[in-house]
Amino acid sequence: MGNRLTKIYTRTGDDGSTGLADGSRVPKDHPRIEVLGCLDELNSIIGLIMVQAEPDPPPQLAHVQNRLFELGAELATPGAERTKPEDVAYLETALDGYNAELPSLREFILPGGGNAATFCHLARALCRRTERRLVTLDRQAHLNPHTLRYINRLSDLLFVLARVLARRDGGSEVFWQPVTPV
Repeated sequence: MGNRLTKIYTRTGDDGSTGLADGSRVPKDHPRIEVLGCLDELNSIIGLIMVQAEPDPPPQLAHVQNRLFELGAELATPGAERTKPEDVAYLETALDGYNAELPSLREFILPGGGNAATFCHLARALCRRTERRLVTLDRQAHLNPHTLRYINRLSDLLFVLARVLARRDGGSEVFWQPVTPV
């Protein structure tokens, strides 16, 4: 498992830099650190979805949380490639299974439909921001293409799970009602 933290503060980041897994240091606002921060936010909100969806949260979410942690380790180590095609396929299989239960979309859906569903919508938005930050970093560092695909599919899964959870928890999907004529 590696070294355990015995002390939470190190003071090494007091100058506005942070260490990567390979020992190099970068500014705390470096695009790589921006992505890592987005992954941390995303993983946190997925934990919140799981709590809100108790007693029966979607089982894939625990797997996703662990995978996001591994993805963070990949991105904290320049040049590492841990995300594989089968990680993307895992999400696609889950998507296909959940989507088969849902009616076709005929309208735009707004965030809402119950607590867990609303948090899924928030997680989807955070996932899309993570994806944008990944694209920015990819221009500099040429990332593993499977990492980009994984995050793209994850946002799709979070959208579909929001639909599933809205229905499961006795709520209903909230559809966009145009305020002005389109």
